[in-house]
Amino acid sequence: MSLEQKKMAKQKKKRNRLLFRTAILAVLVAAVVFTLVSNLQKDNTIYQVGDEAPDFQLKQISNNYDAETVQLSDFEGKGVMLNFWATWCKPCEAEMPYMQELYPEYKEKGVEIVAVSLDGTELVVDRFIDKYDLTFAIPHDKLGEIRDLYKVGPIPSTFFINPEGEIEDVVNGALTLDRLEGHLQAIQPSVEEAS
Repeated sequence: MSLEQKKMAKQKKKRNRLLFRTAILAVLVAAVVFTLVSNLQKDNTIYQVGDEAPDFQLKQISNNYDAETVQLSDFEGKGVMLNFWATWCKPCEAEMPYMQELYPEYKEKGVEIVAVSLDGTELVVDRFIDKYDLTFAIPHDKLGEIRDLYKVGPIPSTFFINPEGEIEDVVNGALTLDRLEGHLQAIQPSVEEAS
């Protein structure tokens, strides 16, 4: 093999290596683009005031409330305070007595309180329910599916949903008794809706 032929073979090898590397790079770029597009197409909706509240169904764990499951759409025509909380959250614990204090009155006025527990086990939630004698619905979101659906960040987070099923307000952080009552008044059905 002559020197010229060796040079040609070496250049051909370099060209083939370059083509191979370019092909691999193109495949990697395509994979990255596909991943980005797929992630952008996922439901990244953050629900805001005026949006329809997404429906869900969860097992209800409080012995003080009649239903075995809670489905948001079952409360159509009522105002709903949808609260996300956990027993280890001190601000959550601080607002629970206010929720219980106002619940009997506002239940009569067509407003339901649904306090979605984000705790890992039912046992700690049961103790908490007994400690505060809570009588409203407490569904257990142990897998975090509803938390993810509503894109809940800090807790407590509360969605106030009007009788038409639309989000009236979103509050991140604990509520005082006065603020809580104001929000409950805002979502109670009008006299025509209640009848």
